[in-house]
Amino acid sequence: MRSRMLIINTDAKTAAAERSVKMAHAAYSTASGRAAVGTLTIGDAARASGVSAKMIRHYESLGLMPRAARTGSNYRTYGEREVNELRFIRRARELGFSTGHIAALLGLWRNRHRTAANVKALALTHATELEAKVRELEGMVAALKHLAGHCHGDERPDCPILDDLASGPRAAKQPRRRSPHRG
Repeated sequence: MRSRMLIINTDAKTAAAERSVKMAHAAYSTASGRAAVGTLTIGDAARASGVSAKMIRHYESLGLMPRAARTGSNYRTYGEREVNELRFIRRARELGFSTGHIAALLGLWRNRHRTAANVKALALTHATELEAKVRELEGMVAALKHLAGHCHGDERPDCPILDDLASGPRAAKQPRRRSPHRG
């Protein structure tokens, strides 16, 4: 149910963003008398894509996005293609992909001769990584609940939670080695 709500919510955001792009193109064209292609400012592109202007600049610095075209006044300009790429990046980030994986996915998306097998392999690798992260988080939750269960939570100064934190990270148990002399 939650994933269905996320899809519906994302679809509503996408539709709103598309309307924003059309309005921004129309407003810019009307105000400047110029053609609307590639004429979105960074603020317009941010509103249309749902990605902040700061993150757009960051994605450009990482190479996820190509450097934006510039006006004579050195303002960045964006077109529909860039807005679509920003939406792609935003959705990939929502799914927890790393910037490295996003770069690979963008490369596959831009390559019309790609194979779906490459995309699927990347998605399944990421799903496996997320499952490992979930197990790690579940372990943290269990440890915190265990510690909280041993804390009196009253006026006493002693606290097993603070004692555990002060003791530092626990060393991983090493498997016992068999002595070469034992049979």
